[in-house]
Amino acid sequence: MRLLILGTGKMANQHATRFAAIPGVHLVGGVDTNAERLQAFCDAHKIERQFATTEEALAWGEFDAVTNVTPDAAHYSTSMACIAAGKHVLCEKPLATNFAEASAMAEAAEKAGVVAMVNLSYRNVAEIHAARDLVLSGRIGEVKHIEASYLQSWLVSKAWGDWRTGPLWLWRLSKGHGSNGTLGDIGIHILDFASYGAATEIETITSRLKTFHKAEGDRIGEYVLDANDSFVMTAGFANGALGTIHATRWATGHINDLRVRIYGDKGGIEVQHTPKSSQLRVCLGEDAETATWRDMEAPPVATNYERFVNAVRLNMPTEPTFRHAAALQRILDMASASDEPTPAPAHA
Repeated sequence: MRLLILGTGKMANQHATRFAAIPGVHLVGGVDTNAERLQAFCDAHKIERQFATTEEALAWGEFDAVTNVTPDAAHYSTSMACIAAGKHVLCEKPLATNFAEASAMAEAAEKAGVVAMVNLSYRNVAEIHAARDLVLSGRIGEVKHIEASYLQSWLVSKAWGDWRTGPLWLWRLSKGHGSNGTLGDIGIHILDFASYGAATEIETITSRLKTFHKAEGDRIGEYVLDANDSFVMTAGFANGALGTIHATRWATGHINDLRVRIYGDKGGIEVQHTPKSSQLRVCLGEDAETATWRDMEAPPVATNYERFVNAVRLNMPTEPTFRHAAALQRILDMASASDEPTPAPAHA
């Protein structure tokens, strides 16, 4: 499989390394508007062809598939151009910046008959697949309640570097630079983590978003710091369960931690994923009477990169598809809309 890497920022290095490790995958080209960054990336990953635009790469056309690692706001135009040219696409999350564009992307991919997959990277966590299997097998009975969280601390810790000093972090805090804040950046991950693990879709949502003061005048250089830092949600799920979902960049002591708890009328499941490890704990059967939780091993799963390559080779869709990502984008749009302030009623 001949692969083009579209966008050569930090995350692109992960894509290049993962794909290059898969037998039969050849990195044949890179695309970036920043010539210096593109050159350094292609040199590091031994990629021969370099292009300044998607159009230039498509005019050359000697590739089978694209991994799209451009900024969020560019996902729509670049992916649509590749789909129109009949190229398979793995796109970083979120698929688009709104549901209308995400839905159009899903429709275009389905019509073109190409593999169109979104890199919801926490699908690589084996424990969330094992949790889903437990739910589907009926081991925890009818799901009643779900709680999920995504906790980061990079606004209060320099574990990943100082957010005040570089565009890698500052753009994530600025609507004008294409960010929808915590909701758009990591919200889609925790929505998918919760709904996939619980084997159900989210149907309704209410939310509150919060942007905290972080710098004088709420800006640093060209970056206006107006994107949301935290959110809390209540969710209604298709299986009838109720849930709470929240995320923040202010979680001191939590570098990058995801957790979902799923409670049924026969048992409970907890999945926790951190940069250091993943854990699956269960309370099943007679253990429910004593509230005894036990660790459970999860069998390994293929990564998104491996599943994308296999899907291209077989020319058949694989999850998570553009259609699934569009459904998640609908929830993100609903969350933003539900946070809009309602005018207070006028006094009589």
